Amino acid sequence: MARIRQPKKVKEPVRLRMKALSNGSQSLYLDIYRNGKRTYEYLKLYIIPETDENARKQNEAAMNAANKLKSKRIIEMTNGEAGIENEKEKVFLLDWMETYKKNQEKRGKKDENQIKVAIRIIRDYAGERMTLDRIDKAFCQGYIDYLLTEYRPRGKRVSNFTLKNYYRVLNSALNSAVRAEHIKANPFDLIDKSDKIHLPESKRSYMTIEEVKALIATPMKHEEIKHAYLFSCFCGLRISDVKRLKWKDVFVDRGQYRLAVSMKKTQEPIYLPLSSEALKWMPERGDKTPEDFVFELPSGNEVNRLLKPWAKAAGISKRFSYHTSRHTFATMMLTLGADLYTTSKLLGHADVKMTQVYAKIVNKKKDEAVNLVNGLFD
Repeated sequence: MARIRQPKKVKEPVRLRMKALSNGSQSLYLDIYRNGKRTYEYLKLYIIPETDENARKQNEAAMNAANKLKSKRIIEMTNGEAGIENEKEKVFLLDWMETYKKNQEKRGKKDENQIKVAIRIIRDYAGERMTLDRIDKAFCQGYIDYLLTEYRPRGKRVSNFTLKNYYRVLNSALNSAVRAEHIKANPFDLIDKSDKIHLPESKRSYMTIEEVKALIATPMKHEEIKHAYLFSCFCGLRISDVKRLKWKDVFVDRGQYRLAVSMKKTQEPIYLPLSSEALKWMPERGDKTPEDFVFELPSGNEVNRLLKPWAKAAGISKRFSYHTSRHTFATMMLTLGADLYTTSKLLGHADVKMTQVYAKIVNKKKDEAVNLVNGLFD
């Protein structure tokens, strides 16, 4: 008698699976296999420990929602294979992130490593099949929550400074997608500021006018480094911009010395007036050509290493590096009465909000000065 063959069991192209999380919950995701390629889609739905009836009902709702999404993906795949809908026309988020990375490289932006890490995080968070048209406020809020709670490379804790960089990458990429007309709006704009990643207020180490005077009076073996530091105290340039400064960038406009500088960090071009105090610390030009550098300085790390003994000899015990000269310039300008907008432009800040931190320092010093009389007349 001929043996009756059992019909082959057809494998589902989309399977609902769970991933155990460190908090005892399980994350629901779709395991999708199509055309010999396996991809994953995380649904931002979770099964929590069933400690009571509410937890059971929540889990039941999560499973129902997950199964509906599973069915929807199967229908989308079937329609695509039948020619009803061409799925290739959709722009996948990960594909767009790669496009965004290449565009940033073309523009000379040096954030390639941040984008690479962000792409890995996005893949872990959203899977490989998330399309731009499906990104909404919940997705963006979930990404922020994922960074703050679940993202732990090699089990290490990551600072909020680093996490905010990965948030900025996706936010900027979605802004780019809006400009390219792939999406109508960036859903991150719908999220309240209080629900985003917060940074601790940065502390600016700066020199007081008395400390600058002490530095001027203290000799230093490496005179060019001393002069460059004091030059920045009176003009606010970063060390990267001082090192790139050439004599062709120095000119006189109706009796006023100025610098034509394109900020290395921001690519912001500025025309910076130089005070007589700043000019004191510029070297003599002599027979230097327009292409010669104004200051001949070693690497930034070496400059900072050589600056520290000088600061110590001047009696300065606070944190000290070349960059304190820029903070010194900003606080000095505001202390002496320059307005916030003008100071912002002198620093080459793209937004006056970046300068407000210095205004807070000055206001604190004003408070301390006023309160010096407290208790004197009791």
